[in-house]
Amino acid sequence: MTAVKVLAQVEDFRFVEKGIIELNGMPDYRLQVQNWYTKAWRDAYLFDNETQCATAMSDLEYTKWLLNRPCYVRDDE
Repeated sequence: MTAVKVLAQVEDFRFVEKGIIELNGMPDYRLQVQNWYTKAWRDAYLFDNETQCATAMSDLEYTKWLLNRPCYVRDDE
């Protein structure tokens, strides 16, 4: 079993590094979501690379967009 290194945790999102990808030897970055009832974490998105993971960590709206949640809501006033 591969150890999970938590990079950041925001709201019910957790960004983790989970070992190395065998095909290319690069780190395996994932977005995990916490179940509100059981509090268990599950993989919700597998990032293509470190840059995409860093972008999602810095922009929570992008993270929501990746998971098809309401995001980038604009004021129409």
